[in-house]
Amino acid sequence: MLQSTQPEALWLNVSPSFQRFDQALLKTLARHIDISHWAYRQTPDEPSSLAVALDLLHDFMADQTRPLHLIGHGTGGLVGLLYARQCPERVRSLTLLSVGVNPIVDWQAHYYAQLEALPCSRHRVLAQMAYTLFGHQARPLVSGWVRLLEKDLAHSPSPHSLWKRQSSFPGRVPVPMMVCGSEDDAVISPDQIQGWQPWLKPGDRLWQCPGGRHFFHAAHPEAVAQEVLKFWQVPTALLPQDLVCLASLRDA
Repeated sequence: MLQSTQPEALWLNVSPSFQRFDQALLKTLARHIDISHWAYRQTPDEPSSLAVALDLLHDFMADQTRPLHLIGHGTGGLVGLLYARQCPERVRSLTLLSVGVNPIVDWQAHYYAQLEALPCSRHRVLAQMAYTLFGHQARPLVSGWVRLLEKDLAHSPSPHSLWKRQSSFPGRVPVPMMVCGSEDDAVISPDQIQGWQPWLKPGDRLWQCPGGRHFFHAAHPEAVAQEVLKFWQVPTALLPQDLVCLASLRDA
């Protein structure tokens, strides 16, 4: 976990099972800016509600001496979006990774829709979701990915369930905003990212990574970090490995 007594940016995570996918990007960002990691883990005794996470985030933000750049992936980004609309004076900017114009849609919404529609077992549907999220996998590895997804179903405060899939309306965000996605993400499609266009303010940005699927920030952390730091207006020089990564993305 990355910590700073006076951070400039804050990474939001409400999916503890997926924290491993955040680390490479966090380490890259931390070379250029003071960034802290805020995480929420839902317990079995709590209702699946984003309200608890928002209250706890507000407690943290109230202790800060200056507005922070908020950044999050998936449901973590959704929490940042809701907080920025609720307390914009405490948010310097908002960066959303894999959050579409219907921001409440996540991988769990797709999973429950398939579970309801397909005559397949829970394990079979989760195995298919593993291929959707992570690409082709060797068969012996699929069970591990299924266990990871099962943990996220149990511990993240997604608003979706087998009985009800939530929806939300798009809208403006009263702080500078950057929205990032992947061109091959089957969960948050490029159309969902481009759908933000009518809601952007001058200075807001959209950026799509050429690959990496739903967790593109884990597959290409240097390229994502470079775009985020540019949006935050943080001076940085490209490192040799960054140049190699960006060149490979351009050639892909």
